[in-house]
Amino acid sequence: MEIEIRAPKNELEWEQYYDLRYRILRQPWNQPRGSERNEGDATGIHFALYENGNLKAIARLDFNEDKSAQVRFMAVESEIQRKGYGKQVMLAIERYCKANSVTEIVLHAREIALPFYESLGYQLVEKSHLLFNEIQHSLMKKSV
Repeated sequence: MEIEIRAPKNELEWEQYYDLRYRILRQPWNQPRGSERNEGDATGIHFALYENGNLKAIARLDFNEDKSAQVRFMAVESEIQRKGYGKQVMLAIERYCKANSVTEIVLHAREIALPFYESLGYQLVEKSHLLFNEIQHSLMKKSV
């Protein structure tokens, strides 16, 4: 089993990347195609986990002005969640942050994902926004 974590390289990989983001983070809430993208995609650092060439998990890292970075759009294929793929992506993000002088990682986690991020050392700060009027998010932070 060969695992590779990197940005998508070609048009097909980018289509698969955004499709995974849509199917996991937008489609279950009847959001339109296109809602899985935003202006930060042009400047963010994209992480895609490939197992034997097949996309399994994704995330985007955005840099903030204060030496912190924010993880956004974390998604793992639904049938393989809780199998360690998300953890591998998060650890790759943390290594990238350390190598690029980021001192703190922040994210807004869905309620269902709080235990996952807590298991990786992220601390709950406060409840933040309610996405689509039903998905409670909470701000979490970790020093790196």
